[in-house]
Amino acid sequence: MEEVSHVVKDFSSEQLEKLKLAMAKLQETVEVPGPEEVVEELPQEEEESILTRGTYLRVTEDEMEAWLYLMPPEPDITYEKSDLIDYLARHGVVEGLHQSNLSAMIKKRVYNREILVARGREIQDGADGYFEYLFTPEEYGVPKIREDGSVDYTNMSALQNVKAGQKVAVYHQAIQSIDGCTVLGTVMKGQLYRDLPPMRGKGIRREDEVYYAQNDGKIEVKDGKIDIQNVHEISGDVDLIIGKVEFFGDIIIYGNVEEGVTIRAGRNIEIHGSTSLANLYAGGDIILSRGIQGGNKSKVSARGSVFAEFIEHTTVEAGGSVQANIFMNSNIYAKEKVIATGKKGMIIGGYIDAIKGVEAANVGNDVELRTVIHCGYEPQTHERLLQIKRKETDIKTKIAELVDSMTGALREKRLRGSSTSEETEKKLAEWNKLKDQYFVELDDVDKDRASLEDLIEQSKGAEIKIDGNIYRGVVICINAEQMMIERNTMFMKYNANRGAIEGSVIVHN
Repeated sequence: MEEVSHVVKDFSSEQLEKLKLAMAKLQETVEVPGPEEVVEELPQEEEESILTRGTYLRVTEDEMEAWLYLMPPEPDITYEKSDLIDYLARHGVVEGLHQSNLSAMIKKRVYNREILVARGREIQDGADGYFEYLFTPEEYGVPKIREDGSVDYTNMSALQNVKAGQKVAVYHQAIQSIDGCTVLGTVMKGQLYRDLPPMRGKGIRREDEVYYAQNDGKIEVKDGKIDIQNVHEISGDVDLIIGKVEFFGDIIIYGNVEEGVTIRAGRNIEIHGSTSLANLYAGGDIILSRGIQGGNKSKVSARGSVFAEFIEHTTVEAGGSVQANIFMNSNIYAKEKVIATGKKGMIIGGYIDAIKGVEAANVGNDVELRTVIHCGYEPQTHERLLQIKRKETDIKTKIAELVDSMTGALREKRLRGSSTSEETEKKLAEWNKLKDQYFVELDDVDKDRASLEDLIEQSKGAEIKIDGNIYRGVVICINAEQMMIERNTMFMKYNANRGAIEGSVIVHN
């Protein structure tokens, strides 16, 4: 107060009057809030701590750890564990206190170094609900590798049989995560995990979370559904006397299939004997344990994959892959891969076409039998795609022109109402039909374009890998490019790069 009064005495009476006027004007222009209008309180002075100056607390950037650096106490002062806890609380550290470390710092007088005093709680992950299958949901057993390196397909089976009343699956409910928390008390929310709807399928019944087979048959998982189907089995040979075998499910033949026979299955076909001059069609996969000798008359078609001991003089089409030990003078078309399996896996003669790639140990032979290996999309695919895009543009142009014509006619109809000319009404009817026709054509073109674009996309990364001999005269084709092997070579891998086929040596470690 003495300093203030001293400052005030230094003002003249005239200056004091001017100061009073200025203060009065300032009060008129500035509203001073009442006690109830105060939004923020002045920060309260932090309570004094007995901890010696230089003590500090470090919280990591992710707020998951807190480290305390404790200075020795002043003379005649003793630290208590509660002093440390109070200090942490005043600095916001309230969760995950490391009680044993805090006790040790007091008991052992741990000073002048950082000690972990709090650790946050990490989120504990849960898990979505899931079905546990009490059988092996894989489609096939594993083929046996013979001593000579070839693959034995006779032990493969697409069947997994169950009996009525057998437990086939158990559902495990979702486990929710546990929230985490930082040392400053910030809650970290865990992920929400979901339960699956009850399983649907054929031939199963449910009791609580357990599923049982309702009948004997073959069990399979497709698109998350259990399916138990009956199987048609033939223990003997199938010849011209039987002629044709058709069944909506699986067909298993333990004998031979002879010339002139046609077999159609809604699902899979297994033939454990030899197959000659027969036609096979399957909605699933085909397994030929003893191979097929087609005499350039047989056709094998599967929406799934084809597995065989050997394939000779046969046309094969597969929506999946085609695998055999030997391909001889056959035409093979696969939407995935063609694989000549085993150490002696051979492709001799014929035409091999696989979208995703071809693998073999040996291709061609010394007499230079014409052998063509192709992977990726066909040479004409790009031209077809361009044609389709041009057609698509043409149809869209026609639709736009038609819409303009119809707009004018409809405007006339709105103006004239019932007095619209008969000719205009006739044109509108014709244009409506034509419009519908154009849209149907456009939809078909869009589907064709999408199919070709998908084919080109699937072809990316396609390669031909030959892990053995490649004989002179073999033709290698990838997408629209092709090259002929001019001399015998070995261990090569071929890829397409910028419109050209590149070969590289396979290195064996």
